[in-house]
Amino acid sequence: MPMSDPKQKHAARRRTLGYLSAAALGALSAGLPNLAAAQAKKVVRIGYQKYGTLVILKGSGALEKRLAVEGVDVKWSEFPAGPTLLEGLNVGSIDFGTAGEAPPIFAQAASADLVYVGNEPPSPAGEAIIVPKNSPLKSVADLKGKKVALNRGSNVHYLLVKALEKAGINYRDVNVSYLAPADARAAFERGSLDAWVIWDPFLAAAEKQLGARVLADGTGLVANHQFFLASRSYAEKNARIVAIVLDEIDKIDQWSSRNLPEVTTILTKQTGLDSDVVELAAKRLAYGVRPVTPAVIADQQKIADVFAELKLIPKRINVKDAVIVPRS
Repeated sequence: MPMSDPKQKHAARRRTLGYLSAAALGALSAGLPNLAAAQAKKVVRIGYQKYGTLVILKGSGALEKRLAVEGVDVKWSEFPAGPTLLEGLNVGSIDFGTAGEAPPIFAQAASADLVYVGNEPPSPAGEAIIVPKNSPLKSVADLKGKKVALNRGSNVHYLLVKALEKAGINYRDVNVSYLAPADARAAFERGSLDAWVIWDPFLAAAEKQLGARVLADGTGLVANHQFFLASRSYAEKNARIVAIVLDEIDKIDQWSSRNLPEVTTILTKQTGLDSDVVELAAKRLAYGVRPVTPAVIADQQKIADVFAELKLIPKRINVKDAVIVPRS
């Protein structure tokens, strides 16, 4: 029955709008759990280098499965070396990553707010000073006045310092050229360098592909720890996630130590390197995650003090400042 009364039409319109509003609110409410779930989804951004146990973990997919239960996604980002990785950590492009002994010292000296959250056992043979196969140089002492390349701020920086010290050569008596691994490899092949200080897998590749000869590796000179680091804010706010990541790294490390052929296969696929190169480097990896002890921090402090004395870093640092103090 048509309504001629304006008041009746207005009342009907209000009822219709009320029904539509209720329906819209119901639809929105039904969608809120999904919206909330999407907003609650977290991401841990992990920085890794071309080689190492993080690459094995990435290849296994185990971390993604473990963190999915926690509602956390994993995003991986590759970096050419530790210094650039920690720069990414400092500017907030990643939350967690791995680097050797020297990069966190350089980063801390540059006021990066990072923290040590774990480390692997020493692997001194995983870095070395190498020369071309036909080089007349026979010992580290022969490097005096020679051109030596390394990646500034990387582990090998400290190796060169300690090797020269043992040989009785002043660091300033060597012509040090700062080159990233790819550039150093090219210069090494051209014969533009007398020596190259480098780490695995670049070291293994130079040995296998170029016939490079080792003058000295880190054995008896340096520990060559691999550290796991996080931004301080991320580690403090996401302690459980950091603990899970470290636990999964340790699990893959323990598996890797017992399954080197499978590790070689995974790393060959992940890195694109030749299997004989990967196999050699894998044998020199140190497996297992340990808590960062006062002794390890003390060793880091010694390295930091040497770098400060040589003015390789702009100021002295206290490495302990980069360790999270447990709350009482």
